[in-house]
Amino acid sequence: MSANDLPDDLFRARRLRPYLITGGRTRASVDLAMETQIRSTPQGTASLAQLDHEREALVRMCVTPMPVAEIAGRLHLPLQVARVVVSDLVVQGLVAVDGPISPDRPDLHLLERVLEGLRTL
Repeated sequence: MSANDLPDDLFRARRLRPYLITGGRTRASVDLAMETQIRSTPQGTASLAQLDHEREALVRMCVTPMPVAEIAGRLHLPLQVARVVVSDLVVQGLVAVDGPISPDRPDLHLLERVLEGLRTL
C-alpha cells in the first residue's frame, strides 16, 4: 500500500507524527552525532510512568547503551526526530551521553577503528 492509497486522515496523521513528537521543533537542543551512545539514567527509569510512548520506549531501550542511529531505527523515527527527542531527555537528565556529542568533532577512537577495519579488507 503506497501513501497515495491511504485514506486522507491516515496519510496526514502519518506525515504529522514526527512534527507532533518533537513539538514542532527541527533542531535538537544538544548536538548529537548519530554514533553517540545513549544510556538510561536511574532518574529516567524511575520516571517511566510520566513519559509519553516514544520517550518511555527510548528510556527502556537505553538500559543497554546504544547509538542514536539505532534508537531512530528501532523506534521507526527519522534520525533528526530521534536526535530532538534524545536531546530533550539528555537535558531532563533521563538519559546520559557516552560518546561524541558534536558531529563537528569526530570521535578519534571511532575513526581509528574504521581505519583499522579498512586496512584488514
